[in-house]
Formats: sequence, structure tokens, C-alpha cells
Amino acid sequence: MNYTLNQLQIFLKIVQTQSVTKASEELHLTQPAVSIQLRNFQDQFEIPLTEVIGRKIYITDFGYEIAEAAENIINQVQAINYKTMAYKGQLSGKLKISIVSTGKYIMPFFLADFMKEHTGIELLMDVTNKSKVMESLKKNEVDFALVSIVPTTLDVEQLDLLQNKLYLVGSAEKLFNEEKNIKKVFKNLPLIYREQGSGTRQIMEKFIAQNSISGFKKMELTSNEAVKQAMVAGLGYSIMPLIGIKNELRNNELQIIPVKGLPITTNWSLIWLKGKKHSPISSALLKYIQEEKQRIVQEKFNWYEQY
Repeated sequence: MNYTLNQLQIFLKIVQTQSVTKASEELHLTQPAVSIQLRNFQDQFEIPLTEVIGRKIYITDFGYEIAEAAENIINQVQAINYKTMAYKGQLSGKLKISIVSTGKYIMPFFLADFMKEHTGIELLMDVTNKSKVMESLKKNEVDFALVSIVPTTLDVEQLDLLQNKLYLVGSAEKLFNEEKNIKKVFKNLPLIYREQGSGTRQIMEKFIAQNSISGFKKMELTSNEAVKQAMVAGLGYSIMPLIGIKNELRNNELQIIPVKGLPITTNWSLIWLKGKKHSPISSALLKYIQEEKQRIVQEKFNWYEQY
């Protein structure tokens, strides 16, 4: 046996993604390079690791056993690296954060300088909807979660990062006057919703219910990016966070429609389970954000205060 750590990593990623193409994308390698490494790895075993039927790759039972062993080896190698850096007095290890989808416009700015300073930290950041974020937090699978609505069903502590503002938004092509009668604004307005479990949808539905609005549901999409592109194309309107439409507003592709009662404001908050014993990494991150929050907001979100 003469396989390399690189081959183990590539094979494990193929097993995880069930695809050579997806594995190459996630590893930032070309598909031919991944295929060659898979073939070289396979040549060292007499028993097939994979089968290709049609254009789909399937992992054999033996392949799954080798993948499990590969994962253990990779984890041990990472542990050696972490221990080496810790011995040198450097923070090292994994930092796990789960964030709601729109949080991708916020969290990276609060992490960038911290990650540059502590190169031994491996960041695992899951970007998903609110329901899955809460599930990860509840199971204590992550160090922190970033949300725009702090849960009432979990006992958590929080650090507010930035105000969240939600407006009625749509294509810039149609002209709107400021209208005090909310029902008139929404009359015959095709509305685009996020999927069930989304915090943005929860806020939008609450606003519509509180104001007895009878606007009709045009479609339901599973990400703010999809909602944004649908609005740019003129397919409808939605109540959505300001944080994700900076470029579209500047390029006059979208507009904020003035409506009484909007914007709705909440806070983007970093939360964690109350009583959680923080690792040295998560403790250092909390300290860093508490000390640098105002500077980051002023430098990176100055445009936000214009609205």
C-alpha cells in the first residue's frame, strides 16, 4: 500500500458527495485530477471501491469501510496539527457556527480578521434556514448560531451584532408613492415567500397577519438569493432584509417601497446555549467580537445607516 493523504481526502470527499464532479468543486480541483487520484487509489486495492452505472458513481460496501478508515486517519492527522500549534501557544482546532441564510452577508465580516490572526483555526460554517440552525444549536453541535430572531424555546445567551431591517422590496421599474393605507399597497401585489422554517418568512407572515393584508402568494422560494433574483426579474415583491440587497439598490435593480409600519427591525444576534463551556477558540472569538464590534460595524456596514 502506497496511498497518500491527498488520495484519502479525495476519496472521502467523493463518498460524502456521491459525485466526482461535486467532490472536485468542493476541493477546488479539476474533475480529471480527481478522477486520476481516484483511479490511482483504487489500483492499490483488489476489491472495487466504487461502481459506475450509467453516469452515476456508487460506493461499494468495501468502499464505505475504507472511507470510514480514511476519515479516522484524516482526523488523527488534524489532531496532530492542532496539538503542534497548541504546543507553540497558538489557537488551533475547529470553530463551528451555524447561520441563517441571510447571515452570510454579516458573519464573515466579524470573522475575517480573527481568522487571519489565528491561522490554526478551521472554520466550519453551515449556512441554512432557521429551523436547521435551531436544531444544530439544540443538539449542541455548534459553538454559536447567528439568527435574526432569538428563539424563545431554548435557553440561550446572546451578543447582538447589528440591527436587522426588513422592507417591502420589488423591481425598480414600477413607481410607488408613499401610501398610508397598507392594504392598498398590497392589493393585487404578487408576493414571493421564503420556505417554511425561514425566519424572514416568519416575520413577513406576522406583518401580513397583523395588518389583515390580503395580498396573494405568487411563489415560494428556498433562499433569499432566489427571492432577490425573482424580484429583479419582475416576478413579484417580498418583505426581506436590507442587508442582502445592497448592490441591487445601488444598481437600481430593486427599490424599497415606502409602507407605513416598515421597516420591521430585529437584531442579528450571535447566540449559544446558556451554561455552555466554551473552548479556548470560542472564548477568544467572543472576546474579539465584544472588543471589535463597533469598529467592524462602522467600517463594513456604514452604508446600512443610509436606509
